[in-house]
Amino acid sequence: MISAAIPSPPIEWSRFTLGPLTIHAYALCILLGIVLALWLTGRRLRARGGTSDTLWDIAIWAIPFGIVGGRLYHVLITDPMYYFGLGGGPAHLAEIPQLWLGGLGIMGAVALGAVGAWIGCRRIGIRLSAFADAAAPGVLLAQAAGRWGNWFNQELFGSPTTLPWGLEIDPDSYNFPAGLPADTLFHPTFLYESLWNVAGVILLLALDRKYKLRRGAMFACYVIWYGIGRTIMESFRIDPAEVISLGPLDLRIHQLLAILLVIGGVIGLAYSLGRLRSEHQDTIYLPGREPVAEAAAVEGGSSALEAGAGRAPRGRDTKKTAGVKKTGDVKDAGTARNAARNPDAAGQDPADGPGSNGPGTAGPAQKK
Repeated sequence: MISAAIPSPPIEWSRFTLGPLTIHAYALCILLGIVLALWLTGRRLRARGGTSDTLWDIAIWAIPFGIVGGRLYHVLITDPMYYFGLGGGPAHLAEIPQLWLGGLGIMGAVALGAVGAWIGCRRIGIRLSAFADAAAPGVLLAQAAGRWGNWFNQELFGSPTTLPWGLEIDPDSYNFPAGLPADTLFHPTFLYESLWNVAGVILLLALDRKYKLRRGAMFACYVIWYGIGRTIMESFRIDPAEVISLGPLDLRIHQLLAILLVIGGVIGLAYSLGRLRSEHQDTIYLPGREPVAEAAAVEGGSSALEAGAGRAPRGRDTKKTAGVKKTGDVKDAGTARNAARNPDAAGQDPADGPGSNGPGTAGPAQKK
């Protein structure tokens, strides 16, 4: 009898019906992660000068791209033999779009999600690096929530263990390794990684509060933290994965990619900390795309149209640079010069026209 262990939920908990719909717990964990990421990222963007619409204008691109990227990573990198029937087995192409069955690779989700975020940022004039810094803790929080989907599905656990926090797996589950006793406990890698990610969120927020990091440094720290954690977690896992031999090392494909993430994050952090601080360091907007600048451009265009129509721009006085003379002063000076050139018209009211009764006119008087 097992005296201490982390129980897995009954397999029935992995899905439930709501009317004609089948709701999968894995999908709910992913959805919870997205909600948490949006909440935290939105708060951080507003604190940096973004508007309430900034996040949604970017998320509408980043989230779909991220989901597609995560699924492609799982299909192409994690388990291509299963989906495409490589090695002589049957193909399962129909399962590729069935996200609720499980199978999203966070590395692919972040990579393609960044492409979607770049599109959204370009459309609204936000710096991608500034958005990535604001989103980094939220993405890590989403990963912490999403890992609980593996618990509901009883998947991606670690090697057998006798530790008191070992994870129970239903021996009837298709993920239970063949040949092991039914009461075998496994490392709860979902819990390890979830706690690691929560600790990373706390660390990133503390760094952001204590230090004024240069643009891009926060996201680089996220990449380093996640890469280190994923490298460690992969050493526990026993689910099938391609193994790559590098000299004396046999690395799982995800482990190798995680190590490359750490290296890339260190390079990115060094670049961010080493470059000169830009004059635009404190703004999340691209040059000329700040809300004030865009409003001024719209006002300037409106003023130009009004001037072209013969009206003075609204709320503005036309001034001379030298002497700061107003439009009326310039008009009076021009009248004086004309009078000097044409003494006969000196007494004419400026409002008199060719058909007026003023001096120097020959036309009949017109009453108004």
